[in-house]
Amino acid sequence: MSSESFANLCIFHIMDGLRDGLSHFSQISRTALLYAINPGDPLRIYDPQGLLRDHEPKLKEVYLDSDAWKAGSNHDDNTRLIEVIKSKDLALAGLITCGARSSSIFYQRWFTEQHPNMCSTGPTESWMEYAALMLSQDFAAQNILRLDSSGHLLREYSTHAVRDYIVDQRNRIMGWDTQLRVYPILDAILGISKTKEEGAWARGDLIFIEPSELDSLEYLAKFPENERPALKNHKHVRKLLQSVENSSRKLVSDGKCVVGISSCWPTNTSISADFKGEWGILQRGTEPVCSFADATFSSTNYRPNLVQLEENLLEIKLDANNRHDLFQLANKMVSSATHQSHGCTLVLDFNDTPVKIAGQTLEEPLDLRDPEIRGLARSLTKLDGAIHIGKDVKVYGFACLLDGKAVSGENRARGARFNSALRFTAKHPNIIVIVVSSDKPVSIIQRGVELTARCDWTQHFACVSTPPTLAEWIEG
Repeated sequence: MSSESFANLCIFHIMDGLRDGLSHFSQISRTALLYAINPGDPLRIYDPQGLLRDHEPKLKEVYLDSDAWKAGSNHDDNTRLIEVIKSKDLALAGLITCGARSSSIFYQRWFTEQHPNMCSTGPTESWMEYAALMLSQDFAAQNILRLDSSGHLLREYSTHAVRDYIVDQRNRIMGWDTQLRVYPILDAILGISKTKEEGAWARGDLIFIEPSELDSLEYLAKFPENERPALKNHKHVRKLLQSVENSSRKLVSDGKCVVGISSCWPTNTSISADFKGEWGILQRGTEPVCSFADATFSSTNYRPNLVQLEENLLEIKLDANNRHDLFQLANKMVSSATHQSHGCTLVLDFNDTPVKIAGQTLEEPLDLRDPEIRGLARSLTKLDGAIHIGKDVKVYGFACLLDGKAVSGENRARGARFNSALRFTAKHPNIIVIVVSSDKPVSIIQRGVELTARCDWTQHFACVSTPPTLAEWIEG
C-alpha cells in the first residue's frame, strides 16, 4: 500500500470513529480535518459532509493569506509524539476546533459542530485532542492492523472524554496533588442513576470533596469512619439520597465512601452530581460538564432548543415586548412539559383575529403576563389537546383539536400530535405550532413543515482519494 493510500485510510478510520462517537454523545455531528503531513506540504482538507462550507473567507485569511499558523512546529522533535496546540481559537461560529502538531504529522486542525444545548464544549475538545493523538500514533506506527481499532476506541470514548476534561481542569487549579479518582466517581454516578428505590429514580445532590478539605465542612450529620457507606454500594447510596431530596442538603463523599450530609456549597475543585430522576447533571464546581441518563453520559443540558422559534419570531411583525414575552413563555411551558414528561402542543397564532379551533373556549382570554395565569397555563399543558395562544400573549382556548388535510411530510412514527400539527399549519400559514413529545423531542412546525427537522448526512465508507488542498477546495 502506498503512503498516500495509508494516510487516506488512517484519516477515514479516525474521523469515522470520532464522528460516530460525537453523534451519540451529542446530536448528530459532522467532523472535518485540515492537515499537512510534512512542513512543505500544502494544507489538505477532508470535509465529507460540508461542515466548513460558508467558512471559506476565514479559512483563507488564516491559512492561505498568512503563514502564521506554521509557527511553533516541533516536527523534527522525535522526543515527543504529539503536543496539543494551545493556539488562538479560529472563532468560527457554531464550531468547536482543536489543533495539534507532532513528529509524524506537521499540522492538524479538527472541527466539529457546537450544538446550542451543550452543557460544555470541554469533553468534546478532549475527544478531539485524543483523535489528534490517535492519528499521529497511527501515522508513526505505519501498522494497517491497528487502524480499525483506533476508530473503535474513538467511538466509545465518551466516559474517557468526560474524565480527561475534569482531570485537566482540576490539575490547572490544584496541580497533580489530588486524592480524588475520577473514574470510580463516574462509575458510581452512572450506577446510582440506574438504580431505583421503591420504583423511583434517584433525586438529590451528591458532592465529591477533596479528602484534605473534608474537615473544613459543616455537617448536619457525619458518619463514623468505620461505618461510612461505600460509594461502590450503589443501592445503599441510592437509599441515602432520599435524605437530601428537594432540599439544599447534599450527600458528601471523599470519592470512596459517603462521609455525611451537609449544606455546603461547591468549590472550584469539587465534583457533583445533581440527580433529577431519569437524568441528571454532572458539574465541576458550579460549571456543568455533561448530563447522564440511561447509564451513559451526554452533552445535552436537557433544555428545549427553541433557536428556530426565536429566529422565526424575529421575521414576524410583532411588538418587541410581545415577541420577548411569547418566546419566554413558550420556553417555560416547553421546559415544564419536557421535565414532567407529559408532552404538550402550543399553537402560536399571529393572525389579527385568532382562528377558530375546536376545543375548550373561554369567556375572556387569559392574560399570560399575570404570573398566576402563567402557572395555570403550565398546568393546562397536561390536558389532551393544544393550548391556543394569540400574538397579544393571551390564551384563547385549551384542549384544542387540530385538524386538516393530509400533507406529504407526515410521519406515522411521530404520533397524533406531530401529524395533526403538520396538517393544521399547512391549512393556516400564519400559525406556528410547538409539539413536545412525552419522550422529550421538541418540534417547531410552520406551513406544514417541521422547521427543526434534521438532515440525514451521507455515510462515507472510505476515503478513496486523497483529499483536495485547501486552495482547491475554496476555489471549487
